Amino acid sequence: MSIRIVIADDQAMVRAGFSALLHADPGLEVVGEAADGAEAVAIVRQTHPDVVLMDVRMPHLDGIAATRALLQSGDPGIAPVPRVLMLTTFDIDEYVYEAVRAGASGFLLKDALPEELTAAVHVVARGDALLAPSVTRRMIEHFVAAAAPRSEPPALDELTDRERDVLSLVATGRSNREIAADLVIAEQTVKTHVSRILGKLGLRDRAQAVIAAYESGLVVAQPREGREPP
Repeated sequence: MSIRIVIADDQAMVRAGFSALLHADPGLEVVGEAADGAEAVAIVRQTHPDVVLMDVRMPHLDGIAATRALLQSGDPGIAPVPRVLMLTTFDIDEYVYEAVRAGASGFLLKDALPEELTAAVHVVARGDALLAPSVTRRMIEHFVAAAAPRSEPPALDELTDRERDVLSLVATGRSNREIAADLVIAEQTVKTHVSRILGKLGLRDRAQAVIAAYESGLVVAQPREGREPP
């Protein structure tokens, strides 16, 4: 069965380009396109896609508000709940952090290679999150370091020491394979730990786990020394 996709972007040429690339993959099917967030919400309710490619900046209703409407409203008209992959021009876009908090499963730069686009759709469609390690470190640390960590939620007390170790490494952007190497355990064991962490904390996916790790204070973003080159 093909992965059903809705593309939301206010630029017609961008939508056309993404649609052409996605249609080239026999396992993907574009079932709708939207020019703004409000239209995206309406089309998703009509077509029930598996994945929504959502631009961050759009008129009328931006991508964050649209994502929040789709994933946090509890609207029975949106079932099954789609995975949202945010599209952004810059890897430290100030809106990306809020998008992940709203429930997005990750984000992709608009200048990504064609194969990266199709791979990203497959990744989020199977329930994984798409947060590149470099982007995770730069974006999460940039925004979370600016605010004091929230008090540790009671649910975090339910995690075992090993699960806390795994969550801490997830928050730094490490892959399951890298975490397995760091902790000297099997990669399948890491997957099991991640699944249990999500279940215990009531999180949708790995992206929200990163946010939870920083906001709970389990991981503390280190202040930067100087500025990175543009």
